[in-house]
Amino acid sequence: MLVLLPPSEGKAAGGEGAPLALGGLSLPGLTAARERVLDELVTLCGGDEEKAREVLGLSEGLRGEIAKNAALREAGTRPAGEIYTGVLYDALGLATLDAAARERAARSLLVFSGLWGALGTADRIPSYRCAMGVKLPGLGALGAYWRPFMAEVLPGAAGEGPVLDLRSAAYAAAWKPKGALAERTLTVRVLHARTVGGVEKRSVVSHFNKATKGRLVRDLLAHDVRPASPAELVTALRDLGHTVETKGPGAKGRPWALDIVVRDVR
Repeated sequence: MLVLLPPSEGKAAGGEGAPLALGGLSLPGLTAARERVLDELVTLCGGDEEKAREVLGLSEGLRGEIAKNAALREAGTRPAGEIYTGVLYDALGLATLDAAARERAARSLLVFSGLWGALGTADRIPSYRCAMGVKLPGLGALGAYWRPFMAEVLPGAAGEGPVLDLRSAAYAAAWKPKGALAERTLTVRVLHARTVGGVEKRSVVSHFNKATKGRLVRDLLAHDVRPASPAELVTALRDLGHTVETKGPGAKGRPWALDIVVRDVR
């Protein structure tokens, strides 16, 4: 099983490990494409600071991110699973899983990124700021930039099992599984169910959407779930206590659509 995650907007400070080694990251077929984005970002942030702030969509309070980006090649690194913070990653709690579950995470989780394309959680990277929605001067919109490279590399990385897609729309734009691979992909929506005047009402949640997805992935890793098909994954999630609703497989060439229904919003 492969699990696709968004990154977090906020990131932990870089580590004291060796500087970035692009060739050592997962999905080596993306190395040349990563090099181009890295060059563009470092050049942008090493030049006109106001232009860089505008391109990256940074507030005045985040101006310091520009200098951090300019020094990416020399900065210390740490595993991506430690760099990414925020609601989903707090709920996932990689650091608190046992060693076997962390190893499963390194094999099965891919974090999408405007700068790196996609990463494994054990890949060592510096802290950075570059969302998928950014349009770098020499490359254009990063979602569109990454599409052909992802289409070439990711089908092989997906293997033969199900693909659980937990990405937000901006990161999903960088790669959409097609054909038979799409048919074993499951997209997830989190719904908050509550009773109002004796009638159940449901709404899409945001903050709690991320937390629920993080807990869902943690459960799969902690219990060593290894589904061979989307149907097996749905059954496993229900066995783990999640309320999962689905109409089953989508139309030919389309993913499964899952609703995870939560009542205890936290």
